[in-house]
Amino acid sequence: SPRKLSPFRSFASTELFHFHVPEDTFLAVWNLIIFKEQGGSFGDHCPDQSVTVYFRSGAPPVINPLHTHFPGDTAVPGVFSLTLSWTLPNRTSGIFNVSSPLPGDWFLAAHLPPGPRPHLCQVGLQDECQYLLQPQLIVRRLLDVAVLVPGRPSEQTLSPHNRSALYKVFVPSFTYRVSAQLVCVGGRGASACPLTLRLRPKAPPLHNSSSVACGGASVCQLELALPPWGRWVYVRVETPSRGSGRTIRFQLCVRLQECPKPNLSRALAPGAAMNMPQSLGNQPLPLEPPSLGAPVEGPGATSPPEHCWPVRPTLRNELDTFSVHFYIFFGPSVALPPERPAVFGLRLLPVLDSGGVLSLELHLNASSLRQENVTVFGCLTHEVPLSLGDAAVTCSKESLAGFLLSVSATSRVARLRIPFPQTGTWFLTLRSLCGAGPRFVRCRNATAEVRLRTFLSPCVDDCGPYGQCKLLRTHNYLYAACECKAGGGGGWGCTDSADALTYGFQLLSTLLLCLSNLMFLPPVVLAIRSRYVLEAAVYTFTMFFSTFYHACDQPGIVVFCIMDYDVLQFCDFLGSLMSVWVTVIAMARLQPVVKQVLYLLGAMLLSMALQLDRHGLWNLLGPSLFALGILATAWTVRSVRRRHCYPPTWRRWLFYLCPGSLIAGSAILLYAFVETRDNYFYIHSIWHMLIAGSVGFLLPPRAKTDHRVPPGARARGCGYQLCINEQEELGLVG
Repeated sequence: SPRKLSPFRSFASTELFHFHVPEDTFLAVWNLIIFKEQGGSFGDHCPDQSVTVYFRSGAPPVINPLHTHFPGDTAVPGVFSLTLSWTLPNRTSGIFNVSSPLPGDWFLAAHLPPGPRPHLCQVGLQDECQYLLQPQLIVRRLLDVAVLVPGRPSEQTLSPHNRSALYKVFVPSFTYRVSAQLVCVGGRGASACPLTLRLRPKAPPLHNSSSVACGGASVCQLELALPPWGRWVYVRVETPSRGSGRTIRFQLCVRLQECPKPNLSRALAPGAAMNMPQSLGNQPLPLEPPSLGAPVEGPGATSPPEHCWPVRPTLRNELDTFSVHFYIFFGPSVALPPERPAVFGLRLLPVLDSGGVLSLELHLNASSLRQENVTVFGCLTHEVPLSLGDAAVTCSKESLAGFLLSVSATSRVARLRIPFPQTGTWFLTLRSLCGAGPRFVRCRNATAEVRLRTFLSPCVDDCGPYGQCKLLRTHNYLYAACECKAGGGGGWGCTDSADALTYGFQLLSTLLLCLSNLMFLPPVVLAIRSRYVLEAAVYTFTMFFSTFYHACDQPGIVVFCIMDYDVLQFCDFLGSLMSVWVTVIAMARLQPVVKQVLYLLGAMLLSMALQLDRHGLWNLLGPSLFALGILATAWTVRSVRRRHCYPPTWRRWLFYLCPGSLIAGSAILLYAFVETRDNYFYIHSIWHMLIAGSVGFLLPPRAKTDHRVPPGARARGCGYQLCINEQEELGLVG
């Protein structure tokens, strides 16, 4: 379904879409449809705004359109991006193609260009231009991809009308190398084997994948080091663009070199020792032909490579959503002998864990070094562990790249944070080396000790003092993002202080917003003197909750909350609207019963309206216009009965009603059209003072008791005639 796009302020303001690409997909096409709406119809008159769309496989994209600074020690993965412009007045579309996409979860994030801070309370004044995005995913899959059994050669043919053939083999855990060997059958000369062999893990090979051209050689071989565990590796055999025009017969064999697992493979059935899928491991494998070079086992066999170290499991402790701690057995301290590294596995659950932040901390125990110049390196990789060498320390090899950390006596703490990590198993390899960079040597007898802490959290440092970590949802997918407050820090974790307010400015804005509510004290005193006790209670309620709401609703560190933020906000908005309501109803001078019914009815209806939309402009204009209608009706009826204008004195109009109406109208105009997020602290303070001042002018004077003479007593009196005291309409004077 289409979703409304918003200007980018933080990742919480983007729209996130979740897709799933099946295995054996050779083409994925995203059809992006964007259209405008205004007031339920096509927005032909809405301005054109470019739409930026981001794509990423495995986890949501980490984006930075504002070019702000990320928090320290944060790794930022790469993404694909696409910007769409408008081709029609109210509609546009775009196509994003991905050849041989990685299978699994794909995420799409979209937003409008970053713009100026919007007005806070103009919702409902006019029809808003809406920009909606509806992405559609179309995939094309390869059917019946041939599955190769490791170590078993298979006879294959490539006909003249087929330029390529695709195969796949499953890679179990603890596999450190995949090698594919191709032998052409029946060919001779320079064009004996006009074939090209390509390898790629997880998805069908592309033109830039690892390849080897067989050419005149009858046997060619291609290797893939450190393939991802528990995934498929695809093998493509193809002919050049100008084929030979004949059927080519070849023999293909794929070998997996696994780390030795003593006393394990003997107890398992054939095929299960390789951790193969059940459908492939239920038959014994035949003997391999010597033409493809069977490995020789025996006393003279080579020792396992440096990547074959045992993986120590971790204990997963889930505390809350995106709050997971990984504990190591016999930890958290880890002893690193000089002769071997330590490898740990961190399992992130599919979909559930990709919406948080994966954090890793290393603390070196300097007392364990024994005055040796020891440096402990850590390499964090995804889906397959990577061992660190003795000389040049790197955390990358061929197509595998990880994140490198190091701690030493001079820098004892290292941190790494990965927002929106890819799910699956992450491997952390720790190794201690001696010497100084750039070349290190293996230590002799120094055993370093480090303290390891790994955990999954919703946001980076809980978004700091200038932001709020929000848990967001798009259909069935949960993710967390920081929403930075106006005037505070910016960036991914609300830690970029380039545009942050100083402490003095924060204190000034807080004092202005809070102390401006003291302007309600004169209306409270006037209401009590005029015996408007209920109205005085409403003004006191408004003054109290508005003061503490604004003390709690601050972007920085000058914050003071006496109760939950949502409760304070509701009470502040309700008090403001009730103050307007009771003031206008009091001006109508209705019967006490009618006035009390209207007060109660207004409180209930305003509470309902605030629950629906607290920032809507009609929440203020609606009750105000309705109350003004009641006021106009009451004054009109009273004027008709008395046969002259009500209120009857020009002084009441000139010195009270007109100034009060002008002040209230100015406050509403500021509230609706001038107030933005940038000028909020002083414009809203002026709003407080204007509203409180208008109440002092508009609140009617105390209603005096009408001491009329009873009809029976008038005959016995001296014939005095009672007149209306015009002073009661002048207001509260001295």
